Amino acid sequence: MKKVPIIDVHTAAGLVKEGDILLQGGFGMTGNPVHLMHALAERGTGNLTFVGNNTGESGLGGGRLLNNGQLKKLICSFLTSNPDAVKAAQSGKVAYELLPQGSLAEALRAGGAGIGGFYTKTGIHTVITKDSDIKIIDGEEYAFVKGIKGNVAFVRAWKADTAGNLQYRMTEQNFNKAIATAADLVIVEVEEIVPIGQIVPEQVHTPGCYVDYLVQCHLTLDDLGSSASVASAKKVDDIRMNMAKRTLQELRKGDVVNLGIGIPTLVADLINEDHGIILHTENGMLGVGPVPTDGGGAMDYPVNAGKIPVTALKGASYFDSADSFAMIRGGHIDVAVMGGLECDEQADLANWAIPGKPLLGVGGAMDLAIGAKRLIITMTHINPDGSPKIVPRCTLPLTAKGVVDMIITDLAVFDYTSGKLRLIELMPGSSLEEIKQKTTAHFEIAL
Repeated sequence: MKKVPIIDVHTAAGLVKEGDILLQGGFGMTGNPVHLMHALAERGTGNLTFVGNNTGESGLGGGRLLNNGQLKKLICSFLTSNPDAVKAAQSGKVAYELLPQGSLAEALRAGGAGIGGFYTKTGIHTVITKDSDIKIIDGEEYAFVKGIKGNVAFVRAWKADTAGNLQYRMTEQNFNKAIATAADLVIVEVEEIVPIGQIVPEQVHTPGCYVDYLVQCHLTLDDLGSSASVASAKKVDDIRMNMAKRTLQELRKGDVVNLGIGIPTLVADLINEDHGIILHTENGMLGVGPVPTDGGGAMDYPVNAGKIPVTALKGASYFDSADSFAMIRGGHIDVAVMGGLECDEQADLANWAIPGKPLLGVGGAMDLAIGAKRLIITMTHINPDGSPKIVPRCTLPLTAKGVVDMIITDLAVFDYTSGKLRLIELMPGSSLEEIKQKTTAHFEIAL
């Protein structure tokens, strides 16, 4: 059995060369090799192409390299959680390429498996795939995504043995597992290093053949950014809670359900074990439970796709982001609930970008929109300026075409039947006349 060299964090940072493609694991600051990133920031190596789900947070992880001017290009899924990254990208300070979260995870897995790329339905008819090679497979359009490989990968694991076998903790597999396979040089930041044999074979998540160096670094609350802890109580207005309660009525016992960020997250607070609903989160968990009541954070609990610490219900399971999106694209998610910016008469959805606004990141929305068996959109009926969100044709950048099954707003509930938008219910306090005034899309009345 080989023995992987154990080096210090500064020696590890010195292995990254000017102009390298750097792959970084993590989802937010969870499973993020923050000590390696900060050592690289101290070293100042620049002209780097950064590949990862997101660039950490402001001044943390990749955010520190960004602020130092060390990154020339970002290949990410979600930049919005780091306002510095959004500003740098939109100002042209750094080049950037956005990939749907599932496409990014699969591209890394393909790169690590020696596969040139793959075809996916995710992102079809959106700006994300406008320059992609499109192929018709079984009568449907698929876009080509090239596999991704890097010069160096920074990975965070919880435990390693001296042969380089890795074990991840809870939702910290996320992008780490695929990234550990996809670079010429793989450096792993790890909490604990144990002798060979102390990790039993069935608990090895990444085999040691992928790992070149180990660095032991201890995680602290300061390293977890916004996931360090969670408030035990939050105030929610009645309007949004009514929307969450109405959404819950659409979920059935045994459903596997993915809840997006925003109003959909409130639905999770209403679900208990008696409902028999299995919550899924894109960063690698089935069986998501409520937010912990003790104020604990990501040091003690898994996190959901909103980077919020959550509990795990009995029978829960953990996996990596590539497997998570295989579940989504493979049709194993019964219902997805997500927020929306616009929906139209054709059941098209726009929910990820407003030109000129600090929203820059598609995340998992495009994958979920085309992969879930049923898609429910929750959103306020109008924008703050009074303009409608249910329109004849979406004008904002599309998430997906023809995918919406139901819309739940603060004023009404709509569905799509036989290709037509129908008003099927009024929410408390609204009227048919108000709906007509605040909806520019044509709809049938089926109250």
